[in-house]
Amino acid sequence: AALTAHYCVWMGNDLNAQDEFSLNMEAEGFKEKGNTFYIKKDYSEAFNYYTKAIDSCPKNASYYGNRAATLMMLCRFREALEDSQQAVRLDDCFMKGHLREGKCHLSLGNAMAASRCFQKVLQLEPSNSQAQQEHKNAAAVLEFERMAEFGFDKRDFRKVVYCMDRALGLASACHRFKILKAECLALLGRYPEAQSVASDILRMDSTNGDALYVRGLCLYYEDCIDKAVQFFVQALRMAPDHEKARLACRNAKALKAKKEEGNQAFKDNNFEAAYKLYSEALMIDPNNIKTNAKLYCNRGTVGAKLKKPDQAIEDCTSAIKLDSTYIKAYLRRAQCYMDIEQYEEAVRDYEKVYQTEKTKEHKHLLKTAQLELKKSKRKDYYKVLGVGKNATEDEIKKAYRKRALMHHPDRHSAATSEVQKEEEKKFKEVGEAFTVLSDPKKKTRYDCGHDLEDDSNNMGGKLAPIWILIAFTFL
Repeated sequence: AALTAHYCVWMGNDLNAQDEFSLNMEAEGFKEKGNTFYIKKDYSEAFNYYTKAIDSCPKNASYYGNRAATLMMLCRFREALEDSQQAVRLDDCFMKGHLREGKCHLSLGNAMAASRCFQKVLQLEPSNSQAQQEHKNAAAVLEFERMAEFGFDKRDFRKVVYCMDRALGLASACHRFKILKAECLALLGRYPEAQSVASDILRMDSTNGDALYVRGLCLYYEDCIDKAVQFFVQALRMAPDHEKARLACRNAKALKAKKEEGNQAFKDNNFEAAYKLYSEALMIDPNNIKTNAKLYCNRGTVGAKLKKPDQAIEDCTSAIKLDSTYIKAYLRRAQCYMDIEQYEEAVRDYEKVYQTEKTKEHKHLLKTAQLELKKSKRKDYYKVLGVGKNATEDEIKKAYRKRALMHHPDRHSAATSEVQKEEEKKFKEVGEAFTVLSDPKKKTRYDCGHDLEDDSNNMGGKLAPIWILIAFTFL
């Protein structure tokens, strides 16, 4: 009986050994087929055969290493990382396993973990050139991260984009780097590029809270506040602790509410309140360039209503600095320049508008400003007489009498020769002004900006005695 039992155990062990040998041979066959497909760059089929090899022999480190290499070629770095880690757990001296684990960590943006893997390889083989180079790459990524963090704190967003582009050249699958780049692109106003980066991530992971936040940020900065809030809420649903999305959502709602309050106050002709509300809205988020440009322009409009043209011009200029294509701000500023008779500046703004939008209205505004500029370079006969442009015939006559008497040379016969010359000059100007403004036809031509050179040759004449002037003006 004892001999029989011993025989049975021996036969069972032998059969187990045969089964294991058979499975190992089968696994090797699968591996060889996987290698063939890998060489042909048919990575999907190679993955299938390496998986079969692992199923047949799950304790072989090289099979996991091969499948990890295949997954890396398929850009499935997280899965490749898991296989690499399993490979080195099975064989801690498996250098290719450590190398692939390091490459996966680096591709995913974990440069510290990658560096540890490459150091392990260099412990096993100090002269391994591949590990030496990859270790340098990991150090470079860490440096780009440090520079980007410093740049972000200093609001040097262009530098951050540059650093992230360089880092992504070595860590192509790192969502964190892509998100930081996209956020900075949005802060730079490069919204299509930022949207593209975020959309690429969302195609791979529709629940990525960071990407949803960036999509919302782009919409928020493009003044599509309602849609932006939807994305921020969705981001918070996926990542309840997402502080940036929470802050942006709060700012978006506050900005919309304050702007609407200002608009309502303006409609109600409560300009002081509107000015205050627009000012408060401008304090909410200095990064929101497009909305703030509109707020500055709105406040400029209020300033014009409050008869504060210089303040209105300053606000319109601020709006234009934020958005150089903002036609409404140019138009508002140009009108303010017209109101304070700075016609050259008004013409410059209207020219900018007409170059951008060649409409009949803009052409008319430009021609009007050009005419006023031309008129401003002539003698202003209304100013010479000290009357407004809507003065009546009687007002013009009274003003002429007053100024003529004031500057008549007979009144200054005892003055120095310099004073006499100056007063005579002013007296002649008064005469010229009255000659034009008292004649309806000449006045109309003058008001329309027509040249009066021919008429002005006959305006001077001889000086009338002062008693004649006094008699004439009382007629």
